[in-house]
Amino acid sequence: MRNVASLLVGVLLLAACGDDRPSLDEFGGATMGTTFKIKLPALPAEIEVAALQDEVEALLLATEQQMSTYRIDSEVSRFNISRSTEWQPVSMEFCRATEQSLEFSRTSAGAFDITVGPLVNLWGFGPDGSTLNAPAEAEIETVRARVGYQHLQADCSVPALRKKMAALYLDLSGYAKGLAVDRVADLLDDKQVPNYLVEIGGEMKLKGRNRAGRRWAVAIEEPLTGERRVHSVIRLTDLAVATSGDYRNFFESGGVQYSHLIDARTGRPVAHNLASVTVIAEAAAFADAMATALLALGPDDGMRLAISENIATLFLVRGQAGIDERMSPAFAALGVTE
Repeated sequence: MRNVASLLVGVLLLAACGDDRPSLDEFGGATMGTTFKIKLPALPAEIEVAALQDEVEALLLATEQQMSTYRIDSEVSRFNISRSTEWQPVSMEFCRATEQSLEFSRTSAGAFDITVGPLVNLWGFGPDGSTLNAPAEAEIETVRARVGYQHLQADCSVPALRKKMAALYLDLSGYAKGLAVDRVADLLDDKQVPNYLVEIGGEMKLKGRNRAGRRWAVAIEEPLTGERRVHSVIRLTDLAVATSGDYRNFFESGGVQYSHLIDARTGRPVAHNLASVTVIAEAAAFADAMATALLALGPDDGMRLAISENIATLFLVRGQAGIDERMSPAFAALGVTE
């Protein structure tokens, strides 16, 4: 049976304000197929919360209209529908998002691949709907031939995008929530909001202090199927955090559990003992994309990339005696664990 997580994939808010009393200085709602939450302790009196909420919601809607494959009228959907292999004009925001995603694809040697969408759809985890059975090998190979970030070009001096294969399909879902978090955080920074927590579908950016005057508390979830339990707590300020895991969104077929995370290099769901990856970074978009890439790479190759790129990451690895915790040197150096 497929298990669908409606909110967090590996990260929970844990009494993030240090005081869970209702406050007028927080709001949330639905966006990008999940939910968002904004917390604003000690908000300056001159900032009107209702007006700020309207601006945040308009920004999230604009991001969704650029990058959601679930909207047939979105900018990415229009690009995907087109079969042109000529340069196509796009908005500057969409071009820059695509350009950055391509850089993440190159850094991870395709473990994060902006064009993985057809494989995600084939395995039943995309907008085309779910499946009860694993696809045949021939189907996988046919679809893999349509995937590859190297077949996409971006020129943001125009701005424009070009696909070298007519059937190339962009999927920004491994990056879009993190980018939306950054965009909201930029809006709050422009308004000189001193303290905030911005969270979209589990991806977060945090600034200043919570209502209790402490660094924000974020709980990393134990990678368990069917229940929610805190593994550990980290405290952050002026940083972003994202977690990717294999234990919430999956289906079972023939006695095998298939994760929603598809490795574009193999065309198949990841199949190793790395259950969860948490990345801490300055930007939520980077944390979001790198958590996906490191999980796809697995415990050994993923940690090698994290060390070589100085990525602050925490791995939760399934072992014979339970869950093993592995930190990259950059993560350990942050001193964020309680």
